[in-house]
Amino acid sequence: MHLLFWLSLVPFVTGWMGENNFASIPLAAYGVVLLMAAIAYTILQFAIIADQGPHSPLLAAVGADVKGKISAALYAIAIPLSFYERWIAGAIYVTVALIWLAPDRRIEAKVASGALPHEKSGGPK
Repeated sequence: MHLLFWLSLVPFVTGWMGENNFASIPLAAYGVVLLMAAIAYTILQFAIIADQGPHSPLLAAVGADVKGKISAALYAIAIPLSFYERWIAGAIYVTVALIWLAPDRRIEAKVASGALPHEKSGGPK
């Protein structure tokens, strides 16, 4: 629910940012929402791994989660930059989106190797 809350705010801050021509405060608010969503995602990931134990399939799939850590760090950098160099902050947000646009092969590789359970397609069970 924590992650869903922050994700539900994305359309609002995106609209606010667009209506105000990427002004500093809406741009920073956009970054705060994205940073909080990244933190909520990390908390969820840790909770699932803790529940699954030391041999967690999710832990095997995400490893050190470098993309997640880089994303959160870039959001944290972009928020204060929103008040000084708005175009750099915007470029950072676009960069993070592009990082996640590339498919994350870690989970796919683990499923293909049999390290993660998966269901075969074929309709509802």
